[in-house]
Amino acid sequence: MAKHTLSVLVENKPGVLARVAGLFSRRGFNIESLAVGPTEVADVSRMTIVVDAARQPLEQVTKQLNKLIHVLKIVELEHDVAVERELQLIKVAATGSTRSEIIEIADVFRSKVVDVDVDAITIEATGSPEKLAAMVRLLGPYGIRELVRSGMIAVGRGSKSITEGRALRLERTA
Repeated sequence: MAKHTLSVLVENKPGVLARVAGLFSRRGFNIESLAVGPTEVADVSRMTIVVDAARQPLEQVTKQLNKLIHVLKIVELEHDVAVERELQLIKVAATGSTRSEIIEIADVFRSKVVDVDVDAITIEATGSPEKLAAMVRLLGPYGIRELVRSGMIAVGRGSKSITEGRALRLERTA
């Protein structure tokens, strides 16, 4: 099995997220990451879905997703031709003697300290999943109090956009 990143354009309607997630669930797929947000088109949202699956079963799910009425377009983003990022907030235990070391690690990862308290520092970091995992490994010995990750968002490299040609489908379903 391998990780696959799907970029799915959907109409921004109630219940669409549940139908898409349900389709994966019914087929026995575990969604490793799911991020949903608006696009440059007012009534269209983009779902970025990361699943660990064999290619053949994933193709079947993709065909079934295409049949859902509010799904406009699906593109698998290959790792080497996509820009992939996640956002992470990490709260680390900090004392007077460790605070500067923790801030130094945050600086190495080009992260931002967003909150400082007497016994903790909260850091905001963005980057690839591998970069964020490396940061967690380095901060682990200090004591991670909380960790929140946004889930993967991704877009293909270059000038081509998956939203090109969307107007025809939107007019047809309206």
